[in-house]
Amino acid sequence: MKKVFLGIDHPAIAAESVETLCKWYCNVLGYEIYARTNKPIYIVKAPDGTLIEIMPKDETARPERTVNTPGWSHLALRVSDIDAAIAALDAKGVDWAGAEFEAVGGGRIRNFTDPEGNLLQVIQR
Repeated sequence: MKKVFLGIDHPAIAAESVETLCKWYCNVLGYEIYARTNKPIYIVKAPDGTLIEIMPKDETARPERTVNTPGWSHLALRVSDIDAAIAALDAKGVDWAGAEFEAVGGGRIRNFTDPEGNLLQVIQR
């Protein structure tokens, strides 16, 4: 049987400042601009080819969230060397959201936020 569902193409972030957040993902995490529209909507691409869409937010208020608030919780970024990733993110001045902890299924994780407060993780398995 032919496989129809292949995987995740991209998550999307509705941003206060699309250009600023796009630059942050490129400058801090090493993404590059893959596509752009005039709205502006950006698609940024990670070194492994995975994509994130960054689009303008509407006027809906941002809900207060924790990691366990219902719905999508965070974006986990797989890294080859978590110590090097943490050092690189420290050098860029990211805001850490707690200490490192053990990943479900094995590995190491550390949470941080982007400039608009979206929760990200670096994970090494």
